[in-house]
Amino acid sequence: MKDDTSMMDPDVLSIPVDEDWTDIRDGVAALCEDFPNEYWSALDKADEYPSAFVKTLTESGFLGALIPEEYGGSGLPLSAAVAVLETIHERGCNAAACHAQMYTMGTVLKHGSDAQKKAYLPKIASGELRLQAFGVTEPTTGSDTTQLKTRAEKSGNSAYIVNGQKVWTSRAFESDLMLLLARTTPATEVKKRSDGMSVFLIDMREALGNGLELRKIDAMINHNTCEVFIDDLEIPADTLVGEEGKGFRYIVDSMNAERILIAAECIGDAKFFIRMATEYANERKVFGGPIGANQGIQFPIAQAYAQAQAAELMVRKAAAMFDAGQKAAAEANMAKLLAADASWNAAEVCMQVYGGFAFAREYGIERKWREARLYQTAPISKNMILGYLGQHVLGLPRSY
Repeated sequence: MKDDTSMMDPDVLSIPVDEDWTDIRDGVAALCEDFPNEYWSALDKADEYPSAFVKTLTESGFLGALIPEEYGGSGLPLSAAVAVLETIHERGCNAAACHAQMYTMGTVLKHGSDAQKKAYLPKIASGELRLQAFGVTEPTTGSDTTQLKTRAEKSGNSAYIVNGQKVWTSRAFESDLMLLLARTTPATEVKKRSDGMSVFLIDMREALGNGLELRKIDAMINHNTCEVFIDDLEIPADTLVGEEGKGFRYIVDSMNAERILIAAECIGDAKFFIRMATEYANERKVFGGPIGANQGIQFPIAQAYAQAQAAELMVRKAAAMFDAGQKAAAEANMAKLLAADASWNAAEVCMQVYGGFAFAREYGIERKWREARLYQTAPISKNMILGYLGQHVLGLPRSY
C-alpha cells in the first residue's frame, strides 16, 4: 500500500469525533419548521428556486458559518457546517440549492488576495452577494478535470480573455459570482496534467451578455443547473485567485470539503427516510396489526439504520481530519461513497414501506427519493471514488 495516505497514521485515528453541535442543530431544525413539505412540493412542481429558504438560511447566519468572524461570518469549523446541512436534510428540506457557497468560499478564503477577501467575503456572509456557481465540469471532459478545454489567455497585464464551455453548473442563475477553472497554459506545455490551470472569481453580473451566456438544463432536480457558454469574455487580471497555474490544487481542497458536506446531507436524508419509515410502520395496520411487526418490513429498516450509523462515523472522522488540517482526501471520498449508499438504501426501504402512498407528493417521500438518487452520480460517481481508493490508497495500477 502507498504510504502517503493518512489511513494508518495513529495521530489521525485518535482525532475526537464526539462534537455534536446541538445548539446549531436545534436552531436549524426550528428554521426548517417554516418550510414544510408543502413548500418544497410547490417549488418542485413549479420548477422554481427556493429563494425564501435560501434567504432565511443566509439571514440566520448558518450559510456563512465557515466565513471567519473578521469578514462577517461565524468562523466555525467544517464539522459545524456538517451539522447545519445534515439537519436541513433530516428535517425534510434540501440545502443543495445553496450548499456550494460553503465550499467554494474556501478557495477564496485560503488562496485569494487580501483585496479579494475584503471585497467579497463580507458581502457573501451578509447575503448581499451569492457565490453559488462552480464552473469546472465540461461537456467533453466530465470528471477528467485535467483535460478541460476552457482557456484563459493573457491580454496585456490587466486582463484575460476566456473562451470555453461548462456544463452542469448548478445554481448559476441564482449566483452573482462564479468560481471558474480554466487552463492558462496549454496541456502540451506542462509536465503534469494538473499543472497550468488557474482559478478566477468572475462577477457574473458584469459578464452576462458580455461574453457569458447561461442556458438552463431541464433536469430531474431543480438546482437551476446550466450550460455556460464563454465567448471572448474579458475579465480583469485581479480576478485571478492565487497563483496562475496552481488552480487545480486549489479546487481539490474545496472538493474534499464538498465531498464531506454532501455526505452530511446524505446522512440527513437517511435519517429522514428511516424516521418516516419507522413511524409509518408503527402506525399502518394491515391484517390486524402494525406492518412493522413483520420481519419483511422491520429488518430492512433496521439494516438501513445500521448502515447509516456506520456511514455517519466516517463523515464525522473526515470532517474532524479536515478541521485538524490533516490530509483527508481518502476519508472525504469514503464518506461521500458510504453516506450516498446509506441514503439511497434508506430511500428504497422507505418507498417499499409506504408502498403506493410513497408516490403521493403529500408525504415528500418521492421528492426526497429523487434527491437521494442524485448522489449516486454527483458530484462524483461511485466508480470514480473506487478508482481513487484503489490507485491512491491501495496502490493498485492506474486504470486505462
